[in-house]
Amino acid sequence: MEKLDLEKLKYPIGKFQAPQEYSIEYIADKIAEIESFPEKLKKETIHLTDERLDTPYRPGGWTVRQVIHHCAESHMNCYIRLKWALTENNPVIKAYDEVLWSELNDNLNMPIQPTLTLLEGLHFRLGYIMKNLSESDLEKSFIHPENNSEYRIKQIIGSYAWHGNHHLAHITTLKKHKNWK
Repeated sequence: MEKLDLEKLKYPIGKFQAPQEYSIEYIADKIAEIESFPEKLKKETIHLTDERLDTPYRPGGWTVRQVIHHCAESHMNCYIRLKWALTENNPVIKAYDEVLWSELNDNLNMPIQPTLTLLEGLHFRLGYIMKNLSESDLEKSFIHPENNSEYRIKQIIGSYAWHGNHHLAHITTLKKHKNWK
C-alpha cells in the first residue's frame, strides 16, 4: 500500500502564492474563478451519497460535507469583510474558529443542497461587487485580529479564489483516490 503524503492531501494544489503584481488580468482571472466555484463544487458533489459525503478527504481531515459547509461559511465571511473594507477605514474584522464551526451539528449532518444554493447566490454577489471595484477600492483593507496583519481587497480576491480551488481539489482528489464517479 502506498504511503499517504499528508502534506499533499492537505494542500493538493499547494499553498497560496501571492503574485508579484496584482495586474488587471490577474484580478479578472481570480474573479472568474470565484464566480465559477459554486457550479464546479455542485458538479463534483450533488450526486454523492450520504456515506460518501461523510468520508474525510484525508486522515484526520474534514468530511466532504464539512468541506462544503465550510466553504459557504468562509466565503460568507469574505463577503462581510469585503463590505467592511469598502465602507470603513481599515476596520478590524471579527475572526471565527473554523474548526469549532465545522463541528457544529449543521456542518456534520445538514444536507448539502441548501449550502450549494447559498454559494450560488453568494458567489454571484461576490463576483458582482468584485468586478465593479475601482483601483482605489482594490487598495482598501482590513486588519485581521489573529495576526494583526493588514489585508487589501486585491489580496483577498486572490486568496479566496485559491481557497475555493483548494477545497474543490480536496474533493476531486478523494474521488479519484476512491475511484468515485
